[in-house]
Amino acid sequence: MPDLRSLLSDGRVHVIDGAMGTMLYDRGVFVNVCYDELNATHPDLVEDVHAQYVRAGAEVIETNTFGANPVKLSSHRLEARTVELNRLAARIAVRAANGRAAVAGAIGPLGIRIEPLGPTSLEEARDYFGRQVDGLLEGGVDGFILETFSDLAELEQAFRAVRSRCDLPVMAQVTVEGEDCKTATGASARQAARAAEEWGADAVGLNCSVGPAVVLDGLERMAEATTLPLSAQPNAGLPRAVGDRKMYLTRPDYTAQYARRFIGAGARFVGGCCGTTPEHIRRIREQVAAIQPRRTQVRVTREAAAGAAPRAAPEAAAGVAPRAAPEAVPNPARKGALDALRNPARPLQDRSALGRRLAAGDFITSVRVLPPHGWDTAGLVRDCRALAAAGANLIAVHEDRGSARLDARATAAIIARSCPGTEPLVHYTCRDRKLSRMMSDLLGAAATGVQNILLLTGDPPGPGPYADYQSVVDVDSIGLTNVVTGLNAGVDPSGNEIGNPAGFVVGVALNQSARDRTRELGRFHWKVDAGADFAVTQPVFDVDQLHGFLAEIEQCIPVIAGILPLESARQAEFLQNEVPGVHVPGRVVERMRRAQARGAGRAAAEGAEIAREVVRALRGEVAGIQIAGEREAVEAVLGVWKASNLP
Repeated sequence: MPDLRSLLSDGRVHVIDGAMGTMLYDRGVFVNVCYDELNATHPDLVEDVHAQYVRAGAEVIETNTFGANPVKLSSHRLEARTVELNRLAARIAVRAANGRAAVAGAIGPLGIRIEPLGPTSLEEARDYFGRQVDGLLEGGVDGFILETFSDLAELEQAFRAVRSRCDLPVMAQVTVEGEDCKTATGASARQAARAAEEWGADAVGLNCSVGPAVVLDGLERMAEATTLPLSAQPNAGLPRAVGDRKMYLTRPDYTAQYARRFIGAGARFVGGCCGTTPEHIRRIREQVAAIQPRRTQVRVTREAAAGAAPRAAPEAAAGVAPRAAPEAVPNPARKGALDALRNPARPLQDRSALGRRLAAGDFITSVRVLPPHGWDTAGLVRDCRALAAAGANLIAVHEDRGSARLDARATAAIIARSCPGTEPLVHYTCRDRKLSRMMSDLLGAAATGVQNILLLTGDPPGPGPYADYQSVVDVDSIGLTNVVTGLNAGVDPSGNEIGNPAGFVVGVALNQSARDRTRELGRFHWKVDAGADFAVTQPVFDVDQLHGFLAEIEQCIPVIAGILPLESARQAEFLQNEVPGVHVPGRVVERMRRAQARGAGRAAAEGAEIAREVVRALRGEVAGIQIAGEREAVEAVLGVWKASNLP
């Protein structure tokens, strides 16, 4: 009876199975169904898929548990059944294998970001994975395949969850894309291989990705970096829309040709991922039957080349995971871990004029503007020059995700070029952007000279024409602040050098009116720990409320107060009742109502007076003010700005 440990140690090439989800989908299981729950509701269906792969020649079959962790199961309200569903899946696979194949417990990513890119701690992630491991062990797996990971920090927690419970073999697989063969967080195939070897994994490899060609490129790079057994399980190319279905059209013979190339590159385990079927595996098996793997390239250290024994790092002697140069470190993605990698960031005062003012304790005078709906920026430039002449040393370019406007970063670059005497601050929202897109945006901003950024998680979208639309936050403002801190140190989220360090001055939001004050305080301190240089509050209408919040945070970074001159009683009522995070006291609303009764002009004047009172009350308490004008009322903003600077 084969088991995973013996297959790993015998030096031969072995075949892993193909896709489970593809086969279930082809049998009419809709994509909105929890495929992991089928282990309980349709065990015969799952067992038959396993049996087909065994008959096709698979020597290792994976349990139907790729998404069977409590986080993903919670979307189907099944998190309490995590152990049960994994146990059932393992027993189904063992029964289908019938002694002819080894059974590996399949574990995929949690589907959430972990620290420092998300709010889930490393310990919480390890616990989530541990619950899945418990069920798989109870079901009788021979080992584990950790697959389709893009964040090496998350992959490490999955590995440690297994190791804390058993010594069964573990194969660690990442997914990469593009010509540089990097994961979505920037980790290279070489880094993944070295990381897996450092942790003590029994094999390392690649799966999923966009198809066999990219996997082969990544596998060749892994072979240069490790002596561990290698595995390759590519998708059957990219899916195509055929009618109302997604179909993988890459032929089995093409996949089999690449299996031969994988083996030539040093792969010991070959199989398939999304879109592959028992026919793909059968053809791969035919190739494996006639080929043996070449020896993977052995890395030679300087000490070994000189005939000396490698020296143990001091950290290893003390029982601590060793640190290494950025290329060798996989992804030390935990709070403060970037300190072990990064170059000293440029001093705050050397990054921008805003940085100099913050470092010197000078009062910041900022105005928030909206980019135009069209591409013509002549009017905006005129307004910004007038604001600069009136005393604004910072123009905050607001990113309005609810309407089509000129890109905020392009607008900022135009302001920087056209408005001497002031500089831009770009608002950047995380919502509905993948980390890879955010990295591209940030690198583009650095390349175009945009140095000041205000990072915002983003509010959920308002009502729109697509009722079923769900907003997505891949990485929130805390995680993105960690990313930018790394860029300022010259490294990406996986510790890779990016060349010259960026010089961002990083701002974050502060909600002094949050209903859950404890949570807001906690998030604020996480932002500070992540590397924020300053904070901007929500619009201030209650000075005492802000004073209380400032006392609790002890002004650990400079705080700029948001100022919003009210234009009407209706606006005051709207903010009071419909805008989460903005607190408008009843006395302010009543003042606006009385002024409105005397005429629209009197209401705007009263709003300006309220803003003026807030600014005067906050002088000496905050590092600056940022005035925003509703409905692009630049003239009103300029008037309030002038009033705010009166003695």
